[in-house]
Amino acid sequence: MKIDTLKFGQIEVDDSRVFDFVLPIIGFDDLKKYVILDLNKDSLFKWLQSVDDPSLAFPIISVAALEYDYSVDLNDSVIESLNIESAESLLVMNITSIPQDNPHGTTINLLAPLIFNLDNHKAGQVVLSGSGYDISYPMFKIDEGQTCS
Repeated sequence: MKIDTLKFGQIEVDDSRVFDFVLPIIGFDDLKKYVILDLNKDSLFKWLQSVDDPSLAFPIISVAALEYDYSVDLNDSVIESLNIESAESLLVMNITSIPQDNPHGTTINLLAPLIFNLDNHKAGQVVLSGSGYDISYPMFKIDEGQTCS
């Protein structure tokens, strides 16, 4: 299938790579179909591109690659909604916010990860209530007195 994107032009993706967000991304309830774009194999960042809205693409990252102390506990309703049968079938990604004028100011939404079931291509954004995680956790820690430029 070919999809039009604002950021990347027209791209061709296999239908099998499209995820159905049965638990929608907060604020984007009407957009259900997304694909993960891995445009730079050397980068930790990937893009979650809406299939239905060419202008919507989220930069995402796997927190596991950053070696943060981070765990995701899914409640029974999420497990049921995504038809999760094993933890091995899951991919957990987090939306990032990357300021254009200061990439070192990048933050990660740890409170509401994206959960992908690789077995059935169902996905969703899940709020980890009571976890204490932050919606805008700084990706780069800066020592006091040090500046980013």
